[in-house]
Amino acid sequence: MSEVFVGIDVSKDWLDVAFSGGRSGLRVANDAKGHEAMVKAVTESTPMLVVLEATGGYQRAAAAALAAEGLPVAVVNPRQVRDFAKATGILAKTDRIDAAVLARFAQTIRPDVRPLADPERQSFADLVVRRRQLVLMRDAEKNRLGQSQDTRVLRSVRAMVRAIEEQIAALDEELGERIKKSPVWQHKVDLLKSVKGVGDQTARVLVAELPELGSLSRQRIASLAGLAPFSNDSGTFRGQRSIRGGREGVRRALFMATLAGIRYNPVIREYYQRLVAGGKRKKVALIAAARKLLVILNAIIRTDTPWRAANGA
Repeated sequence: MSEVFVGIDVSKDWLDVAFSGGRSGLRVANDAKGHEAMVKAVTESTPMLVVLEATGGYQRAAAAALAAEGLPVAVVNPRQVRDFAKATGILAKTDRIDAAVLARFAQTIRPDVRPLADPERQSFADLVVRRRQLVLMRDAEKNRLGQSQDTRVLRSVRAMVRAIEEQIAALDEELGERIKKSPVWQHKVDLLKSVKGVGDQTARVLVAELPELGSLSRQRIASLAGLAPFSNDSGTFRGQRSIRGGREGVRRALFMATLAGIRYNPVIREYYQRLVAGGKRKKVALIAAARKLLVILNAIIRTDTPWRAANGA
C-alpha cells in the first residue's frame, strides 16, 4: 500500500481535509463533533504524516485531537506552505485547494513532528501574548496624548491607559504566581535572569514561547527566533545578509534584553562595540548581539549553569 499524507486547512468554522493518493477529502466543522469525524477519517487512512498550518490558534484543538490518538502531527508556518504552492505552480487559493497543497507539502517536505504544547504551557503562553498585546495598546494610547488638545479626548485616553495598566499589572501577578507554582519554570527563569540584561518579561517570553531553548544547536535556536542571517548570493554577487521569519514575540523580547545588555552586560557590550567599531551598522550589530545573547542563554539552559557561575561576571 502507498504511503498516505494528510493536509488539513483550518479556518475559524471549518476543517478541510485532503489525502494524498487520490482519496476523497472531507469538510467538517471546527468543533468537538467535527474533530471526532476528522480524527476517525484520518485514523482510518493510517497516515505517515498530518500537516496543519498555524492559524492564530484555530488549529490547536484539532491538532490536539489528532495527537491524542497518537497520530504524527506537524503544525507548520503558513508562509512556508504558500511559498511551496507558488514554487509548484499552484496560484489558486481555496480551502479545498489549500488542504490538497498541505497534503502535497507533507509528502514532499516531510516536516518534523514535534510534541504539542501541554495545556498548562499553552495557557501560560497565551497570557504572555496577551500581555504583549496590552503593552502595544497602552503605547498606542499614550501616543494619542500628543495628538489632541480636547479635554474630553485627553481624559478618555488617560482613563484607557490606566485601565490597560491595571490589566497588565494583574497579568504580571498571575504570571509570577504560575512560575512560582512550577519548580521547573522557576528554575529556568532564575537561570535566564542570571544574565545581565534579561529581566522578568524576557525570561517569561522565552519560557512560554521558546520551549526548545537548551535542546537545539545554536544555529537552529537562532533560526527559530528569526535571528539567523540568510545569504543572498548569486555567482560572484554577494548580497546583504538579512534575518526573516521566526517567532516575532521571542525576537522582540531578545532585542529589548540586548539593548539592556549593551548598557549593563560587559560581554554583550564589548561584542556590540567591537562590531560597530569594525564598521557594522548599529542595527546589524544589534541583531548580531541579540543572536549572541540567545546563544549564551541556550548554553545556560543546556548546561544548567547560571551566568555568574559560568562566567564570573
